[in-house]
Amino acid sequence: MNKEDIIEKINDFLIDEFEVESEDISPESDLKETLELDSLDFVDLVVAVESNFGVKLVGEDFFNVKSLNDFYTLIENKLV
Repeated sequence: MNKEDIIEKINDFLIDEFEVESEDISPESDLKETLELDSLDFVDLVVAVESNFGVKLVGEDFFNVKSLNDFYTLIENKLV
């Protein structure tokens, strides 16, 4: 799976599952502020990633994840 596929899949479930407006989604979008994701949403996000990509995420994975682009890169690196 290439990065464009990862981005498309993540954006789709952010829109469908988290009701994020498509115009709010950009690589620079802050996960907490722009997307208004709270701690419970992050748990749901981890579950969605695990079911959509088959990768396991732990809290430490998110230490350096601030933007959506950071998140895309995290998933891409987990798939390698």
